Amino acid sequence: MRDGRPPKLSDVAAFTEYMTTGWDVPDRTPSVVPGAAEAAAAHRARLAEALPGRTVVLAAGEAPVRSNDTSYDFRPDSDFFWTTGCSVENAVVVLRGGDATLYLPPPAQPGDSGFFADARYGELWVGAAPGLADWARALDVEVRPRAELTEDVTRDEEVARTLAELRMYKDEWEIGQLREAVDRTVEGFAAVVREIPTAIAGPGERWLQGTFDRYARAYGNGPGYTTIVGSGRHAPTLHWVRCDGPVLPDEVLLLDMGVEVNSYYTADVTRTFPASGRFSPAQRQVHDLVEQAHRAGLAAVGPGRRFTEFHHAAMEVIARGLADWGLLPVSVDEALSDTGQHHRRYLVCGVGHHLGLDVHDCGRAAEDAYQGAVMAPGMVLTVEPGLYFHPHDLTVPPELRGIGVRIEDDLLVTPDGQEVLSSALPLEADGLEKWMAVNLMM
Repeated sequence: MRDGRPPKLSDVAAFTEYMTTGWDVPDRTPSVVPGAAEAAAAHRARLAEALPGRTVVLAAGEAPVRSNDTSYDFRPDSDFFWTTGCSVENAVVVLRGGDATLYLPPPAQPGDSGFFADARYGELWVGAAPGLADWARALDVEVRPRAELTEDVTRDEEVARTLAELRMYKDEWEIGQLREAVDRTVEGFAAVVREIPTAIAGPGERWLQGTFDRYARAYGNGPGYTTIVGSGRHAPTLHWVRCDGPVLPDEVLLLDMGVEVNSYYTADVTRTFPASGRFSPAQRQVHDLVEQAHRAGLAAVGPGRRFTEFHHAAMEVIARGLADWGLLPVSVDEALSDTGQHHRRYLVCGVGHHLGLDVHDCGRAAEDAYQGAVMAPGMVLTVEPGLYFHPHDLTVPPELRGIGVRIEDDLLVTPDGQEVLSSALPLEADGLEKWMAVNLMM
């Protein structure tokens, strides 16, 4: 030791030599979701057909630094996973036609100095890690060391757009993953509802956020986005993710939550509950109008219909309802016109989006292929109208201020219409009250 400082282990020859011996071979089977490798091969074939003769280079990415030498959990880039089924940090895939060469950073195993010295790749730090041959067998692709990569990793906008537009159409494996994500999310809602009394008693919104996040982590990869739990005056805030307030027994509780399963496909579901178990007359008034708009939006989803139809259907119901309450300063027709939109004061966000590997899926698609397109079988999307009456909005009567309601479902477009994947959760106020009562007794 120098001045009492311990030696650097990698500089101690005797220790380094000793650490190369006496190790059995652990289980290094790659963690690959069943069906992911086969689905990725089919996805690569679709990409090759869409971009004939092109070489495509996609990177998995790396976890961002949280602070100093700690990082957030790694989650692979969605396009990379869609074409590989692989979840290795700092990996790169080179696609030529339908063929893939995967470049991976080799793990540090016994015999490598990094085995004990590399906190990023050393097995003593991160656990047993599959080698290149293990991944090649699991994914049925060529796998080479990351150091052999010669292609530049750049983000090609044409490739990104093409991938986004291909990913709009889910195959059967993907639909199965989304069904699992939605089912787990419904179970997570039940777990959260059972904790409402505890949250009211003290720990508040974060108790419920943590309840769902724990469930998502236990039964999937984790939450698909930051869980939104808004009680009372926080419910009208569209993305209330701070969740640092109390859960108030006499106010509504807006829950926007989604489980991301181990294949990284996520659900995105919202319901608004009365924390007390019973809606007040004013709360029910708002919820009933949002429900009517939601049902109008659901009815407008189907093959051959423009993607924007469910938006307009829901907005018309909202505008007419607000007019009936005396909250529009202009006529319904003027409000709904492109030069009006007065009703959007209480609903500034859109009312739906594609869903898949990303909660707001396919965002790099061209406008004509997204908002300007028609719906087709295999698309999965959300419908999510709401009304958000902020407590400081003086255009709203006092009894409605501080009420925020959103209803969001996940839908699969089918050849003859649509299937609501999240239909296990009730829509109407009475149904939500009964569903809450049942789960609170469990």
